[in-house]
Amino acid sequence: QVQPVESGGGLVQAGGSLRLSCAASGASGRTFSSYAMGWFRQAPGKEREFVATINWSGEYTYYAESVKGQFTISRDNAKNTVYLQMDSLKAEDTALYYCAVETSGYGSRRSQTYDYWGQGTQVTVSS
Repeated sequence: QVQPVESGGGLVQAGGSLRLSCAASGASGRTFSSYAMGWFRQAPGKEREFVATINWSGEYTYYAESVKGQFTISRDNAKNTVYLQMDSLKAEDTALYYCAVETSGYGSRRSQTYDYWGQGTQVTVSS
């Protein structure tokens, strides 16, 4: 059983930055490095939406159009951790951010392909 645990959320002013982390506990170092990882978010009253994904090696990344050029996903397989660097934050980025594990290793923007989900970390951007 893999349990992703997010951290790094908080309150930030518009234009500021935050870096979210997701540690995948329960996975051996070798197993984590075979997984793709994704970030999703859900704002109040809205459906959960895809943010970014990274494949098992970190070679391929894919972003939602709404965050392209603003957010950067990366991973450190030695630390079983994936990151989401968020810059130039806007009020509309306010949401609960979820980390998810996709065991196929390829990555996807479809939430249905992910096997394990974290509890989420809240990001609030004040305008």
